[in-house]
Amino acid sequence: MSDDFKGRGGSPWGSPPGGGGNGSGRGPTPPDIDAIIRDIQNKINKFLPGGSKSGGKPIGLILIILLFVWLASGLYRVGPDEQGVVLRFGKFIKTTQPGLHYHIPVPIETVQTPKVTKVNRIDIGFRSERDSGFSQGGGVADVPQESLMLTGDENIVNIDFSVFWVIKDAGKFLFEIQDPEGTVKAAAETAMREVIAKSKIQPVLTEGRAQIEIETQDIIQSILDEYNSGIQITQVQTQKADPPDQVIDAFRDVQAARADMERSKNEAEAYANDVIPRARGEAAKIMQAAEAYKQRVVAASEGEASRFVSIYNEYEKAKKVTKDRMYLETMEKVLADIDKVIIDKNSGSGVVPYLPLPELGKGKVTN
Repeated sequence: MSDDFKGRGGSPWGSPPGGGGNGSGRGPTPPDIDAIIRDIQNKINKFLPGGSKSGGKPIGLILIILLFVWLASGLYRVGPDEQGVVLRFGKFIKTTQPGLHYHIPVPIETVQTPKVTKVNRIDIGFRSERDSGFSQGGGVADVPQESLMLTGDENIVNIDFSVFWVIKDAGKFLFEIQDPEGTVKAAAETAMREVIAKSKIQPVLTEGRAQIEIETQDIIQSILDEYNSGIQITQVQTQKADPPDQVIDAFRDVQAARADMERSKNEAEAYANDVIPRARGEAAKIMQAAEAYKQRVVAASEGEASRFVSIYNEYEKAKKVTKDRMYLETMEKVLADIDKVIIDKNSGSGVVPYLPLPELGKGKVTN
């Protein structure tokens, strides 16, 4: 035990005033902060050049301030678009989310805060001329070694596309892969070649692009997940899909001919859809009219036959009466629509033997 502790009764906090122990009944006294600080300064001064004779009190205070500043430097803030990556002696320890955090100060631990919401883009099959250094314009330079691919029906297609990605896990992104952009580009080119190799050229050039983009995105993501890359693919966008430049004119002629064929086929189907229902309707109408005529004629014939049979039966019973009745009925039908004039040949002279029955009938009806 040091002499300083012995001078204070063997306790680093000193003896209570008014005697040792708790005999006075007033309990232990609070520690003397000034004495503690002086004691620490004295101990530090023993290790400094010149010992306690060289003004150690200001130097110790400075060291304490520097210690607090060093400890306070461990505070760090992660922005809303960032992830914090904590390294301890260069080894990845953990990731932190947006907000205020603390780590052991440098050089023990360091923090990196990469942007995880920034959407990155990689172009495959083409480069902008400004980016590639070919010119100062805003054109596009084709990269045939990336864009030319073989389809499932053994045709060559020139396809340009872009891949958009973000950082999903900053720790894996920084330490699992050495070249993130190169890895994404290689995985994207591999995935696109695999999808194109299973597709025919016609869907690739026309209506099948959306499905190809979806399949390519899924394959890229599976490859990157196997690498533990910490990268999330957000979109695959096809920029161009054409035959090679050497045969593009011939291919467009074929496309135009196919379009003409489809148009003629559609016109023929439209004409057939218009004519066939109308023809079927006319045929049904004729069939219905024929059926109605058949039923009408059969019914009339059956009625005439029944009437004839009934008349014949009456004729057999009374031939003369039936013959006279049939004669009168027939004359009634014949003379019903004929203008009738009666002339009396036995009338006397001076009187016109003429009786206009139709005029008389009209006058009677009028009256």
